[in-house]
Amino acid sequence: MSDLLSLFATSPKGMEPLLADELNALGLSEVKPTRAGVSFQGTLRQAYQVCLWSRIANRVLLPLATFPAPDADALYEGVLDIDWTEHLDPAGSIAVDFTSLHSAITHTHFGALRVKDAIVDQFRNRYNTRPNVALDQPDLRINAYLHQDTATISLDLSGDSLHRRGYRETGVTAPLKENLAAALLARSKWQDIAQAGGMLLDPMCGSGTLLIEGAWIAGDIAPALLRNYFGFSRWLQHVPKVWKDLTAEAEERKQMGLQKLPPIVGYDADATAIRVAIRNIEKAGLHGKIHVERRALAQTTDPQQTTGLFIVNPPYGERLGELESIRQLFSFLGSTLRNHFVGWHAGVLSGNAELGKQIGIRAEKIYTLYNGAIECKFLRFQVTPDWFMRYTQTADASAPASNAWTHASPARPAKQFTALEDLSDNARMFANRLQKNIKQLSPWAKRENIHCYRLYDADMPEYAIAVDKYEQWIHIQEYAPPKSIDPQKAEARFQEALQACSAVLQIPLADLFVKVRRQQKGRAQYEKFDEAGKFYEVHEGKAVLLVNFTDYLDTGLFLDHRTTRQWLYEMAQGKRFLNLFAYTGSATVHAALGGASTTTTVDMSHVYLNWAKRNLARNGFSDHRHHFVQADCFTWLEEEAQRLVSSPYRLPRYDLIFLDPPTFSNSKRMENTLDVQRDHVALIRAAMHCLTRQGLLIFSTNYQKFKLDMDALADLQIEDVSTASLPFDYARNPKIHQCWKIRF
Repeated sequence: MSDLLSLFATSPKGMEPLLADELNALGLSEVKPTRAGVSFQGTLRQAYQVCLWSRIANRVLLPLATFPAPDADALYEGVLDIDWTEHLDPAGSIAVDFTSLHSAITHTHFGALRVKDAIVDQFRNRYNTRPNVALDQPDLRINAYLHQDTATISLDLSGDSLHRRGYRETGVTAPLKENLAAALLARSKWQDIAQAGGMLLDPMCGSGTLLIEGAWIAGDIAPALLRNYFGFSRWLQHVPKVWKDLTAEAEERKQMGLQKLPPIVGYDADATAIRVAIRNIEKAGLHGKIHVERRALAQTTDPQQTTGLFIVNPPYGERLGELESIRQLFSFLGSTLRNHFVGWHAGVLSGNAELGKQIGIRAEKIYTLYNGAIECKFLRFQVTPDWFMRYTQTADASAPASNAWTHASPARPAKQFTALEDLSDNARMFANRLQKNIKQLSPWAKRENIHCYRLYDADMPEYAIAVDKYEQWIHIQEYAPPKSIDPQKAEARFQEALQACSAVLQIPLADLFVKVRRQQKGRAQYEKFDEAGKFYEVHEGKAVLLVNFTDYLDTGLFLDHRTTRQWLYEMAQGKRFLNLFAYTGSATVHAALGGASTTTTVDMSHVYLNWAKRNLARNGFSDHRHHFVQADCFTWLEEEAQRLVSSPYRLPRYDLIFLDPPTFSNSKRMENTLDVQRDHVALIRAAMHCLTRQGLLIFSTNYQKFKLDMDALADLQIEDVSTASLPFDYARNPKIHQCWKIRF
């Protein structure tokens, strides 16, 4: 065999230019990218180098012969003409990979058999013995490629796909192949960023593939150093000393590289994924070099480093109904980058090209790559204001709930807020009460890191309104006055209250969100007030939640249940969580952030269930562990209880259930009406049938006249936690809700 060999390295589609760059950097000659790979020339030592150092290639092939093969006999004869005794011991083993394109032989298994037969017959004729077939780690792996009836027969020097580095024992859902991860990092110019001391952060790291590949690139660690099998290992022309020298050199480079790794950090909301990532990191020889922790996307805040690479492979949303929540996830990725990672570089892989627009940053470069059979777009960003898109997404007015949100105050004509000295005497009296409440509540909110809370709740009978602070936005609800009150007088009082709010809070009247609150019955609770369709991000604990101030009676976040949601967060670790009458899923978000193993969110309203999906997605939860059910909760709960009780199998029950039914409902989608006073025993009983013996049901109601039937539930352990569940900002109205913890 001549010193200079003609070789071919295969790669996934779309990665050929990167592979060519690698081969050029290794000093190979005649490097020519082509479909699904790169041809090149090099010595045997250089062929070994490609096997050891290529982060992009799948296989390294050494062509032995090329010949016409219009039929099976011609294929057999062409393979028989190769002297296989130069490559394989008669007692050795072989495996044949066969592919065909635009050729007469289309059956790949048949083609592989003819190649195998020719090799076996040659040995039988010469030595009266034959090599065995071993599909797993054979002594010689042969690659047969038939294109337009021309066969190329090659030795596979890699023996197995080089993307299998040897550190990944177990993956998580849809793991990223190692060479695709390396390609994403190459397209992101990670090596340059690392050399400048930049940090690598993957906020949805899964099993840690991007982190490990990033560490190996930054640390000059050969990607095949852990592998104990190559296709040349038992090849008769293998030169062990050359290989030994190369691996010894790679080990020295590894030890030096490990001393200069930049910060590499990964987060994931899934505790299982983090456990898998830790095992993979340890097997990759990177213990103590990569930091991973369980953290939801919403908890990804300002990094310590001023520059680095934020890289992420989010879910693709291929399953029916997932696309909307994935769209919200991409938008949240964008807001996270804009708010916390200015000055960084970023890379986002998307299986849907349109999703990239949700990020709100113009891509510096867009590459087409393939994750298996899925065509993906990899978007590379510079996270600097000059790349930010200068618009706010708005909703389709015909949609029941939009995809839109904004991070700025409502776009309304700017008007100066009312001055305190311009208020009437009555309005000044209201303003004094509001100032007193603010003085009392503000230190508490700051100390407890609370961003959304109630400032005023009909403290003065003359001003029957509720004033809620949602971060920088103010939401005001007027309780409908009794019929005995003169409507003109009631309207005058309401206007006085609005002027006082404007003066005290120093917000223009046009920027206050105002609604009139009337008792809602039946389908009215789902009726729209407006079609503005704007959603606003607010924070509660570790959660990011979407609220809407204009379109519905309520904003999508019941502030009086803040403490209850915190309980769910604290108790959810490893639990199967069920949220009934879930509304916009804020309780589910807290349970997921608290480490729930699975969540099930049930609500009758398609609008609110989609809202719940978006809330989950905004916090980085879009996987198969979180289930959404659109159904009449009462009927679904009874059916679920019956299914669990009657099944002959030991079906898993829920460990934690939150049951917060409306006072009354007669929606057309319900089989019967719901009356919480009349039906609460049946609801609780059905929920308890779905609960594990050590589980907990939290039952709550906002019906002020509600009486829990203790006699009908006497066999259960019931703890009244109404007072404990009442947040400090609702202390002035202790009847806002009642709450119980119920156990067996």
